[in-house]
Amino acid sequence: MRRRVVITGIGMVTPLGADREGIWKRLLAGESGVGYTTLFDAANFPTKISAEVRNWDVSDVGENPEDWKFAGRHTCFAVGAAKKAMADSGLLDAAPDPTRFGVYTGSGEGQQDFDRFTEMMAAGLAGGTGLDLDRFTRKGLELLHPLREVEQEPNMPPGHLAALFDAQGPNVNCLTACAASSQAIGEAAEIIRRGEADVMLSGGTHTMIHPFGVTGFNLLTALSTRNDEPTKASRPFDRNRDGFVLGEGAGVIVLEGLERALARGARIHAEIVGYGSTADAFRITDAHPEGRGAIRCMQMALEDAGLPLDAVHYINAHGTSTAVNDRVETLAIKQVFGQQAYRIPVSSTKSMTGHLIAAAGATELIVCLLAIRDNVLPPTINYETPDPECDLDYIPNVARQARCDVALSNSFGFGGQNIALLCRRFTG
Repeated sequence: MRRRVVITGIGMVTPLGADREGIWKRLLAGESGVGYTTLFDAANFPTKISAEVRNWDVSDVGENPEDWKFAGRHTCFAVGAAKKAMADSGLLDAAPDPTRFGVYTGSGEGQQDFDRFTEMMAAGLAGGTGLDLDRFTRKGLELLHPLREVEQEPNMPPGHLAALFDAQGPNVNCLTACAASSQAIGEAAEIIRRGEADVMLSGGTHTMIHPFGVTGFNLLTALSTRNDEPTKASRPFDRNRDGFVLGEGAGVIVLEGLERALARGARIHAEIVGYGSTADAFRITDAHPEGRGAIRCMQMALEDAGLPLDAVHYINAHGTSTAVNDRVETLAIKQVFGQQAYRIPVSSTKSMTGHLIAAAGATELIVCLLAIRDNVLPPTINYETPDPECDLDYIPNVARQARCDVALSNSFGFGGQNIALLCRRFTG
């Protein structure tokens, strides 16, 4: 029999704050973390809004900001969320065997330095005869700091977390776009199930609120341009949705083998019971129009858990607020659950947090854990005009008291990555 895997610690740094209970309170109140972008001058961009992490730095978790001055924004978010998760788990006072303790993240790149790149391009083009690579390179060597550059890499957050907590076991980062942190959690659970580790620190971190990130998504016409109403811009499943809102932050959980967690008297938030992972094998950006990858990953998670369709009490949807995603995800849920789909409450908390890209799945799984804890389901805000192609119960605008023993979290990423995670209330 495979080992059972439970969650014993959770931590977040999000546009709605970094305190778990404060974030949860704001989600249930339907508050939005979206505002005008301040991390760079977005005045000339089609999208001038985002969901930033504001008024936070690593001193919030007892770290000296000077020690992290070269680290990327993504790494600092990961450190904050991980220290909260480890404290919540009780493992700071009862450290696991370091050789049986690993890290698996779905982390994206850090904040890209557009201004210095612009100076390099200006130097390279100064001769008026095209790009002079020698001048471009010399200006780069003059401007760029080697540590700051290497710290932008996606593999740096898990490396830092391993050093912080002496986690000498498996150390992996996967970057499967918006599915990354959900995939990391699923794979981390598999590592424990196989007996290769006893404890895994897992989740994700990301920021793409910079000129390169916004430019790319604007060119794909994926971002909302509802600049005059920032808090109403993210409107999943609403007929008048026009794209997602970029967010940033981190979500990290502690996964632990059940026997070990019970032996040390740990508080158990929930059990990971199902994991499904597929690829659309279709296009780089568009989801398969019939949702074949999304359908199969949800089916795999249910099969993995051995649960019937009517056991699922809540679905935290990927729900990006794009025309294609919301229609295809709705179709996929109906294909998997049949008529039962109309009886399962579904919501997208991206309506409030924005889209945290690689970190989205982990933060949304934590939302599922809190829904299970309190038997309260967070809403989809800004749901005003029903879309005939999106006809499920999206918990419009107001949180709902409802039994929630089993929750499904969906994450679908560019490139056709699809992840479904099922968590269940732990009862023994």
